[in-house]
Amino acid sequence: MRALWSGAISFGLIHIPVKLYTAVREKGPDLDMLRRQDLCPVRYARVCRDTGEEIPYEDIVKGYQYRKGDYIVLEDEDFKRANVRKTQTIDMVEFIDAGEIDLKLLEKPYYLEPAKEARKAYALLREALKRTGKVGVGKFVLRNREHLVVLKPEGDLIVLEQMRFLDEIKKPELDLPAKEEASERELEIAVKLIDQLTEPFRPEEFHDTYREELERVIAQNAEGKSPEPGEAEPLPTEVPDLMAKLRESLEHARRRRTA
Repeated sequence: MRALWSGAISFGLIHIPVKLYTAVREKGPDLDMLRRQDLCPVRYARVCRDTGEEIPYEDIVKGYQYRKGDYIVLEDEDFKRANVRKTQTIDMVEFIDAGEIDLKLLEKPYYLEPAKEARKAYALLREALKRTGKVGVGKFVLRNREHLVVLKPEGDLIVLEQMRFLDEIKKPELDLPAKEEASERELEIAVKLIDQLTEPFRPEEFHDTYREELERVIAQNAEGKSPEPGEAEPLPTEVPDLMAKLRESLEHARRRRTA
């Protein structure tokens, strides 16, 4: 694995040198963009808006337009000068119970690996988090942007979960029903249905079935076959009798659990 970032966790007066690795990988067919007429591959080019000339990647810089038509060019060193410490450390601000975190704020997980000289300090923080049942909340800079993060223990790992700031979450300005629109009896049956369907979470049992279906279609096309359509149930055209559907669903769940 290739490290995306290296720096240190700042924990009180303790510094724990670490490397950051992505914990996720994108899976699925690697699709290219093609021109329909002759299947000519299409690529994205960086071009000058004024002349249409293609610009080599090494000639591209980042700039801030401080007034119309006038830019300040920012080099890599400028981003570091903004705050050297923030580009090199994960600053732990506080520790909280994991259940306090709104799941909408969670964005992307990373693995943290300690430097050889920091193994003991890394283990100390990891085991202290386990014993207290807490997670650490902090901030650090990655790719020229400051991120809110949470550090949590997971087996022998400390996982860094990149988070969104609260002001990045949109306010839901939607037309939503009041709780009174569901009757108490319907609610009771819905709760029983949820209880019947409650199981321990086993992430290994879930997989991307759509990707598998798409790969099947690709394979059939490659063999010159006409792909068979996947299974699909017709979408309901009207709202069902909720009470009847709840009772039917509850009975189905009971039979499934018994079986």
